[in-house]
Amino acid sequence: MVSDLLSLTKLIKTFKVIWLMDTAFIQKVIPMYVTAAGLTLRLSCIGVLFSVVVGLFCALVKYAKVPVLRKIVGIYIEISRNTPLLIQLFFLYFAFPRMGIKLSSVQCAVIGLTFLGGSYMGETFRSALESVSRIQIESAQCIGLTRRQVVQYVILPQAFSVSVPGLCANIMFLIKETSVFSAVALADLMYVAKDLIGLYYKTDEALTLLCISYFILLLPVSLLASFAERRLRYAQFGHA
Repeated sequence: MVSDLLSLTKLIKTFKVIWLMDTAFIQKVIPMYVTAAGLTLRLSCIGVLFSVVVGLFCALVKYAKVPVLRKIVGIYIEISRNTPLLIQLFFLYFAFPRMGIKLSSVQCAVIGLTFLGGSYMGETFRSALESVSRIQIESAQCIGLTRRQVVQYVILPQAFSVSVPGLCANIMFLIKETSVFSAVALADLMYVAKDLIGLYYKTDEALTLLCISYFILLLPVSLLASFAERRLRYAQFGHA
Protein backbone atom coordinates (compact mmCIF):
# COMPACT_ATOMS: atom_id res chain seq x y z
CA MET A 1 0.00 0.00 0.00
CA VAL A 2 2.81 2.40 0.93
CA SER A 3 4.74 1.56 -2.24
CA ASP A 4 1.63 2.22 -4.33
CA LEU A 5 1.20 5.63 -2.69
CA LEU A 6 4.86 6.48 -3.32
CA SER A 7 4.52 5.47 -6.96
CA LEU A 8 1.39 7.57 -7.31
CA THR A 9 3.16 10.54 -5.71
CA LYS A 10 6.08 10.24 -8.13
CA LEU A 11 3.67 10.01 -11.06
CA ILE A 12 1.85 13.15 -9.91
CA LYS A 13 5.15 15.00 -9.55
CA THR A 14 6.18 13.93 -13.06
CA PHE A 15 2.95 15.22 -14.57
CA LYS A 16 3.33 18.41 -12.56
CA VAL A 17 6.80 18.99 -14.00
CA ILE A 18 5.53 18.39 -17.53
CA TRP A 19 2.55 20.68 -16.94
CA LEU A 20 4.75 23.51 -15.65
CA MET A 21 7.18 23.41 -18.58
CA ASP A 22 7.79 26.61 -20.50
CA THR A 23 5.92 25.91 -23.75
CA ALA A 24 7.00 29.21 -25.29
CA PHE A 25 10.64 28.26 -24.76
CA ILE A 26 10.02 24.80 -26.23
CA GLN A 27 8.45 26.27 -29.37
CA LYS A 28 11.35 28.70 -29.68
CA VAL A 29 14.11 26.06 -29.54
CA ILE A 30 12.45 23.26 -31.54
CA PRO A 31 14.07 24.47 -34.83
CA MET A 32 17.48 24.15 -33.15
CA TYR A 33 16.73 20.53 -32.28
CA VAL A 34 15.51 19.85 -35.82
CA THR A 35 18.77 21.19 -37.26
CA ALA A 36 20.83 19.22 -34.74
CA ALA A 37 18.81 16.06 -35.45
CA GLY A 38 19.51 16.48 -39.16
CA LEU A 39 23.25 16.66 -38.48
CA THR A 40 23.09 13.67 -36.13
CA LEU A 41 21.16 11.65 -38.72
CA ARG A 42 23.57 12.50 -41.55
CA LEU A 43 26.63 11.58 -39.52
CA SER A 44 24.92 8.40 -38.31
CA CYS A 45 24.08 7.30 -41.86
CA ILE A 46 27.62 7.93 -43.11
CA GLY A 47 29.17 6.23 -40.08
CA VAL A 48 26.86 3.21 -40.32
CA LEU A 49 27.50 2.82 -44.06
CA PHE A 50 31.28 2.89 -43.61
CA SER A 51 30.97 0.59 -40.60
CA VAL A 52 29.15 -2.01 -42.68
CA VAL A 53 31.86 -1.86 -45.37
CA VAL A 54 34.67 -2.18 -42.80
CA GLY A 55 32.76 -4.91 -40.96
CA LEU A 56 32.21 -6.97 -44.11
CA PHE A 57 35.90 -6.74 -44.97
CA CYS A 58 36.93 -7.81 -41.46
CA ALA A 59 34.41 -10.66 -41.41
CA LEU A 60 35.55 -12.03 -44.78
CA VAL A 61 39.21 -11.80 -43.74
CA LYS A 62 38.56 -13.75 -40.53
CA TYR A 63 36.20 -16.22 -42.21
CA ALA A 64 38.69 -16.94 -45.01
CA LYS A 65 41.53 -17.13 -42.44
CA VAL A 66 43.87 -14.87 -44.40
CA PRO A 67 47.16 -15.35 -42.45
CA VAL A 68 48.58 -11.85 -41.87
CA LEU A 69 45.43 -9.78 -42.34
CA ARG A 70 43.55 -11.99 -39.89
CA LYS A 71 45.91 -11.01 -37.07
CA ILE A 72 45.74 -7.32 -38.00
CA VAL A 73 41.95 -7.43 -38.07
CA GLY A 74 41.90 -9.24 -34.72
CA ILE A 75 44.06 -6.54 -33.12
CA TYR A 76 41.87 -3.79 -34.60
CA ILE A 77 38.69 -5.41 -33.28
CA GLU A 78 40.10 -5.79 -29.77
CA ILE A 79 41.33 -2.17 -29.64
CA SER A 80 38.08 -0.81 -31.08
CA ARG A 81 35.70 -2.74 -28.85
CA ASN A 82 37.70 -2.22 -25.65
CA THR A 83 38.05 1.57 -25.84
CA PRO A 84 35.18 4.07 -25.48
CA LEU A 85 34.17 6.17 -28.47
CA LEU A 86 34.78 9.32 -26.43
CA ILE A 87 38.46 8.39 -25.94
CA GLN A 88 38.78 7.58 -29.65
CA LEU A 89 37.34 10.98 -30.55
CA PHE A 90 39.71 12.76 -28.14
CA PHE A 91 42.63 10.94 -29.72
CA LEU A 92 41.54 11.97 -33.23
CA TYR A 93 40.69 15.56 -32.30
CA PHE A 94 43.50 16.43 -29.87
CA ALA A 95 46.35 13.93 -30.44
CA PHE A 96 46.41 13.79 -34.25
CA PRO A 97 47.14 17.55 -34.66
CA ARG A 98 50.30 17.04 -32.57
CA MET A 99 51.37 14.49 -35.19
CA GLY A 100 50.70 16.95 -37.99
CA ILE A 101 47.31 15.48 -38.96
CA LYS A 102 44.49 18.01 -38.61
CA LEU A 103 40.93 16.71 -38.83
CA SER A 104 37.69 18.65 -38.67
CA SER A 105 35.01 17.82 -36.12
CA VAL A 106 32.91 16.10 -38.78
CA GLN A 107 35.85 14.03 -39.99
CA CYS A 108 36.67 12.99 -36.42
CA ALA A 109 33.05 11.99 -35.83
CA VAL A 110 32.79 9.89 -39.00
CA ILE A 111 36.18 8.21 -38.51
CA GLY A 112 35.48 7.53 -34.83
CA LEU A 113 32.04 6.06 -35.50
CA THR A 114 33.41 3.95 -38.35
CA PHE A 115 36.32 2.74 -36.24
CA LEU A 116 33.97 1.68 -33.44
CA GLY A 117 31.15 0.36 -35.62
CA GLY A 118 33.39 -1.62 -37.98
CA SER A 119 34.48 -3.96 -35.20
CA TYR A 120 30.93 -4.64 -34.02
CA MET A 121 29.68 -5.14 -37.56
CA GLY A 122 32.64 -7.38 -38.32
CA GLU A 123 31.93 -9.71 -35.43
CA THR A 124 28.23 -9.80 -36.32
CA PHE A 125 28.94 -10.73 -39.94
CA ARG A 126 31.65 -13.22 -38.95
CA SER A 127 29.33 -15.12 -36.60
CA ALA A 128 26.65 -15.12 -39.29
CA LEU A 129 29.04 -16.54 -41.89
CA GLU A 130 30.23 -19.24 -39.49
CA SER A 131 26.63 -20.20 -38.69
CA VAL A 132 26.20 -21.68 -42.17
CA SER A 133 26.51 -25.45 -41.87
CA ARG A 134 29.56 -27.07 -43.44
CA ILE A 135 27.31 -29.83 -44.75
CA GLN A 136 25.41 -27.35 -46.91
CA ILE A 137 28.64 -25.98 -48.35
CA GLU A 138 29.93 -29.47 -49.16
CA SER A 139 26.57 -30.44 -50.67
CA ALA A 140 26.66 -27.38 -52.92
CA GLN A 141 30.16 -28.30 -54.05
CA CYS A 142 29.07 -31.87 -54.74
CA ILE A 143 26.37 -30.75 -57.19
CA GLY A 144 28.96 -28.81 -59.18
CA LEU A 145 28.66 -25.25 -57.89
CA THR A 146 31.82 -23.18 -58.16
CA ARG A 147 33.32 -21.43 -55.12
CA ARG A 148 31.78 -18.12 -56.22
CA GLN A 149 28.36 -19.72 -56.67
CA VAL A 150 28.58 -21.39 -53.25
CA VAL A 151 29.29 -18.02 -51.66
CA GLN A 152 26.62 -16.22 -53.70
CA TYR A 153 23.77 -18.73 -53.47
CA VAL A 154 24.44 -20.68 -50.27
CA ILE A 155 26.58 -18.81 -47.76
CA LEU A 156 25.62 -15.14 -48.18
CA PRO A 157 21.80 -15.51 -48.22
CA GLN A 158 21.79 -17.57 -45.02
CA ALA A 159 24.42 -15.41 -43.34
CA PHE A 160 22.45 -12.26 -44.17
CA SER A 161 19.24 -13.57 -42.59
CA VAL A 162 21.14 -14.57 -39.45
CA SER A 163 22.96 -11.22 -39.21
CA VAL A 164 19.86 -8.98 -39.46
CA PRO A 165 19.03 -8.83 -35.71
CA GLY A 166 22.63 -8.07 -34.77
CA LEU A 167 23.01 -5.62 -37.63
CA CYS A 168 19.92 -3.65 -36.57
CA ALA A 169 21.04 -3.66 -32.94
CA ASN A 170 24.44 -2.31 -33.99
CA ILE A 171 22.82 0.45 -36.05
CA MET A 172 20.75 1.60 -33.07
CA PHE A 173 23.81 1.38 -30.84
CA LEU A 174 25.85 3.57 -33.20
CA ILE A 175 23.09 6.18 -33.50
CA LYS A 176 22.96 6.46 -29.72
CA GLU A 177 26.75 6.69 -29.54
CA THR A 178 26.58 9.94 -31.55
CA SER A 179 25.57 11.61 -28.27
CA VAL A 180 29.28 12.02 -27.45
CA PHE A 181 30.03 14.02 -30.62
CA SER A 182 29.46 17.22 -28.67
CA ALA A 183 32.86 16.59 -27.04
CA VAL A 184 34.57 17.57 -30.32
CA ALA A 185 32.51 20.77 -30.83
CA LEU A 186 29.84 19.29 -33.09
CA ALA A 187 26.42 20.93 -32.80
CA ASP A 188 24.52 17.67 -32.46
CA LEU A 189 21.51 17.01 -30.26
CA MET A 190 23.49 16.63 -27.04
CA TYR A 191 25.48 19.80 -27.77
CA VAL A 192 22.29 21.81 -28.28
CA ALA A 193 20.72 20.45 -25.09
CA LYS A 194 23.79 21.23 -22.96
CA ASP A 195 24.10 24.68 -24.55
CA LEU A 196 20.47 25.56 -23.79
CA ILE A 197 20.77 24.32 -20.21
CA GLY A 198 23.87 26.44 -19.69
CA LEU A 199 22.30 29.56 -21.21
CA TYR A 200 18.72 29.44 -19.94
CA TYR A 201 18.75 26.87 -17.09
CA LYS A 202 15.76 25.17 -18.70
CA THR A 203 16.89 21.66 -17.77
CA ASP A 204 13.52 19.90 -17.89
CA GLU A 205 12.56 21.38 -21.25
CA ALA A 206 15.96 20.79 -22.87
CA LEU A 207 16.28 17.18 -21.69
CA THR A 208 12.67 16.36 -22.60
CA LEU A 209 13.23 17.60 -26.14
CA LEU A 210 16.51 15.65 -26.27
CA CYS A 211 14.76 12.41 -25.30
CA ILE A 212 11.97 13.01 -27.79
CA SER A 213 14.49 13.74 -30.56
CA TYR A 214 16.40 10.50 -30.04
CA PHE A 215 13.13 8.58 -29.75
CA ILE A 216 12.00 9.97 -33.12
CA LEU A 217 15.34 9.03 -34.69
CA LEU A 218 15.46 5.51 -33.27
CA LEU A 219 11.81 4.43 -33.48
CA PRO A 220 11.77 3.97 -37.29
CA VAL A 221 14.96 1.91 -37.07
CA SER A 222 13.42 -0.28 -34.37
CA LEU A 223 10.21 -0.78 -36.35
CA LEU A 224 12.09 -1.57 -39.57
CA ALA A 225 14.26 -4.05 -37.67
CA SER A 226 11.21 -5.85 -36.28
CA PHE A 227 9.59 -5.92 -39.73
CA ALA A 228 12.78 -7.30 -41.37
CA GLU A 229 13.15 -10.00 -38.72
CA ARG A 230 9.54 -11.12 -39.19
CA ARG A 231 9.87 -11.22 -42.97
CA LEU A 232 13.06 -13.24 -42.83
CA ARG A 233 11.60 -15.61 -40.24
CA TYR A 234 8.52 -16.22 -42.43
CA ALA A 235 10.74 -16.72 -45.48
CA GLN A 236 12.69 -19.41 -43.63
CA PHE A 237 9.96 -21.24 -41.72
CA GLY A 238 6.67 -20.14 -43.25
CA HIS A 239 3.71 -18.53 -41.47
CA ALA A 240 3.08 -21.40 -39.12
